[in-house]
Amino acid sequence: MSPVQWADGSPIYRQLKEKVIAMMLDGVLKPGDALPSVRQVAAEYQLNPITVSRAYQELADEGMVEKRRGLGMYVTDSARNHLRNNERERFLKEEWPLIIERIQRLGFEPAELLDPTKKWSAP
Repeated sequence: MSPVQWADGSPIYRQLKEKVIAMMLDGVLKPGDALPSVRQVAAEYQLNPITVSRAYQELADEGMVEKRRGLGMYVTDSARNHLRNNERERFLKEEWPLIIERIQRLGFEPAELLDPTKKWSAP
């Protein structure tokens, strides 16, 4: 894992969970890969082990990782597809409507958006 700046607006366990999710979506963590141990993450980021455990437990509850007794937590085979589907759904429901609103407000035509080499000109 790489250095992290924790934001004040969200609990650290959620931010850690989102970091692990991003690593799965980016292919850094692949199906079958082991997550770093709770102790290792806690020491590296100077976090309480309970905070790390909570993030990992939520990932396990959502089926993204599985516990292997005595071995640790591992990324499930279905994690990346499940995450991608969830992220796509969230994007379409939460982010895309705001993007469409901004596109309309700025008066873009579809062709302008699909061809980034085209220069935008005021109507």
